[in-house]
Amino acid sequence: MDETVSEFFRRTILKIPLTEMMTILKTWNFLSENQLQTVNFRQRKESLVQDLVLLCEENRASLNDAALLDIIYTQFHRHQKVWDVFQMSKGPGEDTDLFDMEQFKSSFKKILKRALKNVTVSFRDAEENAVWIRIAWGTQYGKPNQYKPAYVVYYSQTPYAFTSSSQLKSNLPLLGQALTIASKHHQIVKMDLRSRYLDSLKAIVFKQYNQTFETHNSTTPLQERSLGLDINMDSRIIHENKTEKERVQRVTQEIFGDYPQPRLEFAQYKLETKFKSDLNGGILAEREEPLRCLVKFSSPHLLEALKSLAPAGIADAPLSPLLTCIPNKGMNYFKIRDK
Repeated sequence: MDETVSEFFRRTILKIPLTEMMTILKTWNFLSENQLQTVNFRQRKESLVQDLVLLCEENRASLNDAALLDIIYTQFHRHQKVWDVFQMSKGPGEDTDLFDMEQFKSSFKKILKRALKNVTVSFRDAEENAVWIRIAWGTQYGKPNQYKPAYVVYYSQTPYAFTSSSQLKSNLPLLGQALTIASKHHQIVKMDLRSRYLDSLKAIVFKQYNQTFETHNSTTPLQERSLGLDINMDSRIIHENKTEKERVQRVTQEIFGDYPQPRLEFAQYKLETKFKSDLNGGILAEREEPLRCLVKFSSPHLLEALKSLAPAGIADAPLSPLLTCIPNKGMNYFKIRDK
């Protein structure tokens, strides 16, 4: 094992939290149980990392073994990356072909290697017929940078691929070409959908968010739920408040459902409109350029926050379709123009 691979192992193991170290190493399954038992996991982390690197050297670990460990770490910490969604499509009249994962991997790797000599590609199969792909990009004259890889998660026999945002935008066309050809599609486009929560993006594009889950008080009839009203209040006011609260609850449930929402951190709206006025003259009356502004809604859990606005009395029900259509449209980037 040369110094480059040894350093790659050292830096990969070093970023694994101690609380997850054993779990990730066992998932990796490269070091035997007997080898792991010889390691003192309570020593200083630098010493622990050195012991593990020595074991990797004993086992003659390769660059691909280190890349596989890095994939596993990334799977555990997928929320640390920002994920984009790409959608592929078949050509007119093209039928769905029988899919072979090994053939997909071989074809994907060959396409990248043919176009770019200095690139390393590693795969790891995951749940639900998914494959994780790790790509360390190089250049025609420079070796692949193992510390700034791109990741792709592709679900077989679907038109969707999820990619971690990469600084090397120039490689996106090549990546798209490899995905479309290897998965036997015709075209690929980037969707206006992005988040740190890969599972939520998957739920949105596969329409899995509208499942009924057991939630707090979800089985309690609406009329039996406590509305927090003052028992000394005038009965007519009580009736009016109760009726309105029931309406808001019903409308909210019709729009969002009675299940957990996919997790997104923001929704962005770009507005572009011509200035309109019935008044003659004015500074903006003859402006040819449209007015532009950007509005961004942010929250640790945006859709759940939107769902709670009307019941909390912060907004009227129903909310604007621009806010509630996010899961159905599979978008959290919007451009609003004059019709």
